[in-house]
Parts: sequence; structure tokens; C-alpha cells
Amino acid sequence: MVCADVKITVLRRLLIEDAVREYAANEWAPCSRATEGQEFIVSGKDLGMPEGFCSWAWADIHKYVVTLARGGNFLGSKPGKTVACCTDGYRPVIFAVERIVPE
Repeated sequence: MVCADVKITVLRRLLIEDAVREYAANEWAPCSRATEGQEFIVSGKDLGMPEGFCSWAWADIHKYVVTLARGGNFLGSKPGKTVACCTDGYRPVIFAVERIVPE
């Protein structure tokens, strides 16, 4: 089954400063692996992690990518789109995930 391609866009890189102050052993900065506006394309042929993408974030958002690639949608999100994030409690990254509809 060939699935649709999916675009992942970095929307925000956050730093949860109160959590860092209370729980982190060191100073932290927002994630350095991603930049806001950065885009990645996931091939519908293999649904593999795009080159340069963080493997930890991929583990967190992969299920959203697969669902959209296979034609699914999410309650509360526009069809073919959703927002997901990595689970780094100190410096989460928020991603837009969108099915690419062929023209």
C-alpha cells in the first residue's frame, strides 16, 4: 500500500523555565536540533524518518505521521492536519504534521 507523503514543520521550540529551575541539574536552552520553520518531508513509500530529524522526536510523532499518510484524521484537527510534539519535558518542540495531497 502506497501512502501519501507527509510534511512536518517545526512550529515552536519551547523552554519550560520553571521546570528547568526546579528539576534540571544544569542550565538548558531550547532544542538545538530544530529551528522554527524547518520542514521535513516523509515519503509515503516507506514512512521512514527524514534525514536530519531527531530520533527522539520521531519516536513521539511517528504515529501521527503514519495515521495521516494512510488517510486518517484526528478529532479536533482539520482534515489531513494535526499538531504534535516531542516529549522533552524541559524543551519540547511543537510540530505541524500535514498530509500532502498530490495535485
